[in-house]
Amino acid sequence: MNTRHPDFSGLARFLDALPERGGWPGNDCLVMVHGEPAFRHQAGFSDLDARTTMTGRERVNVYSCSKIATCTAALQLFEKGLVGLDDPLADYMPEFADMKVRDADGAVRPARGQILVRHLFTMTAGFSYDFDSPSLAAFVADNPACPTRGFVRALAGDPLHFDPGTRWSYSLCHDVLAALVEVVSGKPFADYVRDNIFAPLGMAQSTFLLPESEFGTIAPQYAWNAETKKAERIGPEVLPYRPGPEYASGGAGCVSTCDDYVKLLEALRVGDVVLGRETVTLMATDQLDAATRPTFWNQVYGYGLGVRCKSAVLPECGSDFGWGGAAGALAVMDRELGFSLMLVQHMRAAPDGALRWETVRIVREILAKENL
Repeated sequence: MNTRHPDFSGLARFLDALPERGGWPGNDCLVMVHGEPAFRHQAGFSDLDARTTMTGRERVNVYSCSKIATCTAALQLFEKGLVGLDDPLADYMPEFADMKVRDADGAVRPARGQILVRHLFTMTAGFSYDFDSPSLAAFVADNPACPTRGFVRALAGDPLHFDPGTRWSYSLCHDVLAALVEVVSGKPFADYVRDNIFAPLGMAQSTFLLPESEFGTIAPQYAWNAETKKAERIGPEVLPYRPGPEYASGGAGCVSTCDDYVKLLEALRVGDVVLGRETVTLMATDQLDAATRPTFWNQVYGYGLGVRCKSAVLPECGSDFGWGGAAGALAVMDRELGFSLMLVQHMRAAPDGALRWETVRIVREILAKENL
């Protein structure tokens, strides 16, 4: 292994400028190269009002970076032969057997084809990201604790937005996947992830079901106000993807730290830790086809089983795979260049959320240049 230390000064300058350029109050970034910490840097503030600088110990809502852990949990069950990618979802959750589709003109008709387990991983099942749909709103009103399985059962009462497998659309697919983990494993989703991913990896600060008594352990959370052009505190208790205290959102509900979450990224990059290496390869293999590719938001990369990944039709694109979160978190792995990157920020509705992805380009350029 090449033990030379790459020069990450350019990445440090970029991160130092992010609070002003992107509006995020502060950030914490850790880059692992060939299994060793190669770069760690904090910039800005975790608490703007108190002018508390980032320490690297902040516990935050990682939002959609949660999806990596959720897909890992479901793929563990796939590895054990307990669920198949091309199994109908209704084999495990009968309420999804006879789904309807609401077309653009408002007409409701029977869905053409079944939702497959694969469709949950690939965001092609036909769901939306509407937590306030009629069926879900009625369920939450009658069940304020909002258990995960019951919430997802209620979701089946809403028509799909398109026929399964015909489009890519960011949605509640991975929340449904979390409920599937509950059904197949026989354990509450948060417990399954704790016992099979977080605990084995030593991720003691990570959970999918944070008790209200621990809300105060989360770093202050902010939202960008487009009118004042300022970050305004909304508090860690504002968890919009948690309709009730018993709801573990597979798509957005994880609370973690930079140090914790990079352990999962490294385990996946290396393979044969929480998932077999071949399964990680499958996870990071482009699943888009002629029907779904045009509707994927990123026309440079492909989409695998829950992660942005190398495109099957644009082989010159990056070899990294991973995902980002609504408050600025970013989780990235690259097996070809041998690095993992975790970026933690805590502000929703950033004016230029895509700016954080520059960190991946910078790291890739540094490592490629130094041939590490």
